[in-house]
Amino acid sequence: MTESKKQMTRRACLRSLVGSGTGAFVVAGSVLPIGSVFGQEGLSNAAGENAAQSQLDASPVAATQLDLTVPQTTRWRLGVNIDTPVTFTSGLATFPVFMDWPEQTVSIKDRTVDGRVGNVAVRELDGARQVVVAIPRLTSGGSIQVELEMEVVRQPIVAPTETDNLIVPARLPREMRAYMGNSPMIDSSHPSIRALSRELAGDAPESDWEKVRQIYDVVRDKVRYQEGPIRDASDALKAGVGDCEDMTSLFVALCRNAGIPARMVWIPGHCYPEFYLEPKDAKPERGELAGAWYPCQAAGTEQFGGMLEARPVLQKGDRFRVPEQRTPVRYVAEFFRCDRQGSKAPRVEFIRKPV
Repeated sequence: MTESKKQMTRRACLRSLVGSGTGAFVVAGSVLPIGSVFGQEGLSNAAGENAAQSQLDASPVAATQLDLTVPQTTRWRLGVNIDTPVTFTSGLATFPVFMDWPEQTVSIKDRTVDGRVGNVAVRELDGARQVVVAIPRLTSGGSIQVELEMEVVRQPIVAPTETDNLIVPARLPREMRAYMGNSPMIDSSHPSIRALSRELAGDAPESDWEKVRQIYDVVRDKVRYQEGPIRDASDALKAGVGDCEDMTSLFVALCRNAGIPARMVWIPGHCYPEFYLEPKDAKPERGELAGAWYPCQAAGTEQFGGMLEARPVLQKGDRFRVPEQRTPVRYVAEFFRCDRQGSKAPRVEFIRKPV
């Protein structure tokens, strides 16, 4: 299955969940990778609203009721519930959870581990954190519940007022290499992406900040928001339409083509990009970055260099290496597998919802 088809399957799964109202998945096979739907939450009314947006990824409070210029505190329940009509062995469930970032702090307020769970561990990935639940054996009629209640305090990010001294690093730190080149569905080396990048370079502003701003404006000018199948960045450019994932992918692809580190930021119900710049005369301490990541809103209300957002960051990146997947993935999804003994399948419910 291609990466594109995997991503469309991920979105389709979550939309079928909304229609059922149960928040549950029946495992028809032995492996079920699923993930979060990324629709147009946070977009203006002109862009349209998705009436079937998943409750799994709903914002805890309507944005119009919040003062986003002050820190926002939200609580979320995340976890997995499994019950099975057949005995299975070698069960493994994983789900992503919130983690600390410069703009947010995370604390665990409560936890539940119930049933015949072999082990619950935390796995650190580069840009994401997973809970890994091992289930050596669960007999027919058995059930397990693993849930965390997490509190997240998210700080507003204010765009800098002085930007002329911010530059693309002449020599990228090693940790920046993951945010250059191609990623799943971010085809930075595609001829159309390269052609547009050359066109922009020929008329680029003097400051690097304004060069990134030029890319931002071009993406919003050339791609109109429209919900649909998830596209490669080059396909969004060709079609002239795309949703938040597609527009973010195109922005990231163009930045990378221009030598600017960029990555995707995933939050419940939405995603947006970040780009990296550093002060011209910065002298970082050994092992530390000299610069900072600056966010912008590719799809939705215009925000560039800052971010006023209540929803917490779930993960950052777009080329994750997850042990259960053979190739890098664009997003760290929920996942379940088992060896079942019988024709029926376990019922698996992944939870991510505000308290």
